[in-house]
Amino acid sequence: MSESGTTERVLRLLALLQQRPVWSGTELAERLGVTTRSVRRDVERLRNLGYPVNATQGAAGGYRLGAGKALPPLLLDDEEAIATAVSLRLAAGGTVAGASEAAVRTLAKLDQVLPARLRAEVRALHGAIVTLEGGRIEVDADALLALARATRDTVRVELGYTSLRGEVTARRVEPYQLVATGRRWYLMAWDLDREDWRTFRLDRMHDVRPTTWRFSRREHPDPATFVQRAVTTASYPVQARIRVHAPYDDVVSRTTPASATVERESASTCVLVAGSQSVYSLTLHVGMLGWDFEVLEPPELRDAVAELGARFTRASVS
Repeated sequence: MSESGTTERVLRLLALLQQRPVWSGTELAERLGVTTRSVRRDVERLRNLGYPVNATQGAAGGYRLGAGKALPPLLLDDEEAIATAVSLRLAAGGTVAGASEAAVRTLAKLDQVLPARLRAEVRALHGAIVTLEGGRIEVDADALLALARATRDTVRVELGYTSLRGEVTARRVEPYQLVATGRRWYLMAWDLDREDWRTFRLDRMHDVRPTTWRFSRREHPDPATFVQRAVTTASYPVQARIRVHAPYDDVVSRTTPASATVERESASTCVLVAGSQSVYSLTLHVGMLGWDFEVLEPPELRDAVAELGARFTRASVS
């Protein structure tokens, strides 16, 4: 086979290795239309180019693309290249400090190697996307990575934390899950000193220090549900349950995970769980959803609804 044909086959082999964790030599030979001996030679060519291709023996063995000291070039098909470019464009307006600049640099590198047909499509998509800057709350990229590694490796973390009231405390936690709500990042963790589950905002953390102390994972609540309830109700003095006379999907479309939790009840009703600084602001928020509703709890919210309803009625006839 010619040199160009061999190069093409090696690139096809690399693309296959990137598609799934393990391939047997026989499977690769069938896909490439060559013998297993040719596969072994092509694997060696990839290794010489710096790709860490690992081979394991046994029934579950085969070839696996490992992680190396340097990041080798990736092979992307057309859809993957466009998806990567769009994701980087969105990351350029993201909430992780430093990631925006890195995303812009990566976009520039990707643009250099894209075929002309894809470059035009990607630029058209970029031209159609605008990221609003207002309301972004950046978190430290090093802290985010440190917490992600500590969560993966099940090691305790020590950190400084500033509460909503401005109180600064030292915390020792067992990190379980990072949760992103769009504008903010949160960590669900077991607080060792308070012996309870807690939610921490990453933008309020400082001096994040993973330790060498490993922990065994406890029985824990669903992280997404726990964080959502913490940010929508637990941190507010007024906590309410309201039956909304509208289908679940419709109510979800008019709320956000950071503003309320919506529970299914029937085909035509659902229960909204939300918190607020006052019963009056919560009344206005629910009223602006546009559907009939009933206050299940607390009683003070019913009184506020009646008071504001009477006030609006008087204003409409004056």
